[in-house]
Amino acid sequence: MKRVRWVYVLALVLIPNGIAGVAAAPTAQAPAGVSGAVGNPENGQRLFVKDTCYFCHGYAGQGSRDGARIAATAMSAQAFIRYLRRPFGAMPAFTAKVVTDQDAMDIHAYLKSLPAALPAKDIPLLNQLRDK
Repeated sequence: MKRVRWVYVLALVLIPNGIAGVAAAPTAQAPAGVSGAVGNPENGQRLFVKDTCYFCHGYAGQGSRDGARIAATAMSAQAFIRYLRRPFGAMPAFTAKVVTDQDAMDIHAYLKSLPAALPAKDIPLLNQLRDK
């Protein structure tokens, strides 16, 4: 039961409500053309909500019916910005006028700071449901 409480607390920390921010997180590398820029995960969390990324990708980047899981993304910052500018599928394009390169760096840093999803076998509630 301790793990369930920990997951609940983690979810509360990740919900961008202004009460709790992301703890010290690694910064993203600068993409080509953005010299010396690093991402700010706290600003990235704010932009993730402001730009409604959560609408398709969930508040913790967990994904949904309409958007891919993007938490703890393995995508480089440069690839992330390239994808924002020219996505495929249903995702709309975000030009530099809508999301600047620095804003994209911040969002990428926020996504990198999110924990990876636990395997299903490590989620006690799922195990309880499976065993019934």
